[in-house]
Amino acid sequence: MTQGTLTFAVQQVVTRKSTWVELGAVCGVAGAMALAGQVRIPLPFTPVPLTLQTMLALLSGAVLGARTGALGQVLYLGLGATGLGVFAGGASGLSGATAGYLVGFVAAAAVVGLMTRRPSHARVGAGLLAGTLAIYLFGAGWLVLGLGRSATEAITLGVIPFLPGDAMKLVVAGMLAQPLRAMWGRTRGA
Repeated sequence: MTQGTLTFAVQQVVTRKSTWVELGAVCGVAGAMALAGQVRIPLPFTPVPLTLQTMLALLSGAVLGARTGALGQVLYLGLGATGLGVFAGGASGLSGATAGYLVGFVAAAAVVGLMTRRPSHARVGAGLLAGTLAIYLFGAGWLVLGLGRSATEAITLGVIPFLPGDAMKLVVAGMLAQPLRAMWGRTRGA
């Protein structure tokens, strides 16, 4: 590739409006996740707090697609891993009881985005459920592998207490996903 061709290719990417819109969306996802993490409800019987982050992680994939939604989650993780207090309650660093759930947000956004590429009510519902299961898998998996809990403890502490709230989040996310996705499509196309 010649220098002129490379320069032209870079100019095309930098000047394309959709590139900047998607970059803004990635930053917006990271910012929304950071804000949602500051509103948390600690539960006395589990080391994992209750937040709205799971719903936002799912919506990021359903609305923005697998790539953009997951990149927003990666940026969020990167900010927290570098020491910024963006995780639940102002925490930072990828350690402690919530580390697996944080990584699960990336997987959830990707899974939901892939499953809802051609959205229908059934696909959105299945995608949101699969994304939630991905968060549970990474979260409970980390409790077992990273913190030495038994599988039973991990499910008891890291999954069961969240089932009722996550069921409500799934319903709300299901109602919001398609209208927000339509708005996102208009923004990208404008």
